[in-house]
Amino acid sequence: MKSVAIITARGGSKRIPRKNIKEFCGKPILAYSIEAAIASGCFDVVMVSTDDEEIADLAKQYGAQVPFFRSEATANDYATTTDVLLEVLGEFEKRGEHFEKACCIYPTAPFLTADRLTEAMGLLEDAQTECVLPVVRFGFPPQRSVVMKDGYLQPKWPECMPVRSQDLEPFYHDVGQFYCFKVDSFLEQQNLMMKKMVPFEMSELEVQDIDTPEDWKIAEIKFRMRNGEEA
Repeated sequence: MKSVAIITARGGSKRIPRKNIKEFCGKPILAYSIEAAIASGCFDVVMVSTDDEEIADLAKQYGAQVPFFRSEATANDYATTTDVLLEVLGEFEKRGEHFEKACCIYPTAPFLTADRLTEAMGLLEDAQTECVLPVVRFGFPPQRSVVMKDGYLQPKWPECMPVRSQDLEPFYHDVGQFYCFKVDSFLEQQNLMMKKMVPFEMSELEVQDIDTPEDWKIAEIKFRMRNGEEA
C-alpha cells in the first residue's frame, strides 16, 4: 500500500510573519516535520504543498519533494486543510499516482517524532479504521467551566461542580500536528473528521499550539526542556 506525507506550508502568515520557515531552536520550523516524516520510513513520498518559492527551496534542502505548487484557490486565508489535501491528491491522480494511505502534517510541529508517526500510521492497518486523530486530554475538566450570565459568573454545568475531577468523563482535543487517514475514505467523505476515527493520545509535553509570538516562545521553552537543554 503506497503512502504519502503531505506537509501543508503556504507562504502567507499574518500573526507570525513567515511562520512556516521561521527559525525554531536552531533551524527552520518546517524542517522538523520533514525530518520526522522521512525518518519514520512510513512514506513512499514526503512532499510539501506550498505556493512559495522560498519554502519550496527550503523543503527540498531538507529532503522533501515539491512536485507542484498550490493554486491560488488553496493559497488564500480561507482555504481549508481539506481543500489543500483534495487538490494535492487530485494532482497526484492526474500524474498516475494513487496512494492508499496518507498523513497530513502541519509545518509547525517541532515536537513530532518519527516514532510517534510510525505508531500512528500503524493504527491505520486496522481494516475498520479510516482516520487516526492525535489528541491530548484537557488539563482542567471542561465540565467545571464557568460562564457569564446576567453580569455574574455561573457554572455552566452546576451538577458537575461537586463531582471529583477523576470521576468526570475525560475530554480531549485535536493537537493540531498531523492526521493519518485512508485516502479512499477521505475522498469519499471529504472531511478529516471521519466516521471511523480512532484516537492517538499524546501528552502535554508533546504538543503546543503555535499561533502567536507568545505561543512561539512557550514552545521553544518547552522544546528545550524536553530535550534536556536550558530554557
